[in-house]
Amino acid sequence: MSETTPYDDDRAAYSRQGLARLVLSDHAKEVAEGAAGLVGTRHDTDTGIAGRVSQAQQLIELAEQTLTSAVTYEVERGSSWEQIATYLGTTAAEAQERYTLALQKWINAFEEPYCLDEAGRKRIPQLPTAAYDPTWASDQLDTWAFIHHLGINDRQAVSAGLVMARPADEHLAPEEG
Repeated sequence: MSETTPYDDDRAAYSRQGLARLVLSDHAKEVAEGAAGLVGTRHDTDTGIAGRVSQAQQLIELAEQTLTSAVTYEVERGSSWEQIATYLGTTAAEAQERYTLALQKWINAFEEPYCLDEAGRKRIPQLPTAAYDPTWASDQLDTWAFIHHLGINDRQAVSAGLVMARPADEHLAPEEG
């Protein structure tokens, strides 16, 4: 689709590597929050039978999503499949095969950041929320990290390290003076 969205300019300020890192940060936050829900015991009696197993299973699913986001980030960062496979305990070919579909979906989402619903009225983002609306996501993640003391007193613990897009004129040769 060629129509623009209110988030296009914000997204253009970030490199794909930076957007992938935001998605990874967002998914890691979800894992942390999911794990935190299993720490307390006060409400165990209010949880249905096998409810904690359900929570733990959901945590595994969130962790798998986070792993996919980490692979996407590492590919965007320039890591080779051999390097990635080392940490997955597999071969480069197996790692690439396992994550090709997710990476293709990521790449395609930049070509078409949203599609219309069946009625043709509502835009449905194809990028994860953190990449689709990165300004909002980085603000939210910075606040979350600050509240949880992940960078003690750092109000930009997430956004400060993101790789932003280079300005369009930066690729030009420096002026001779």
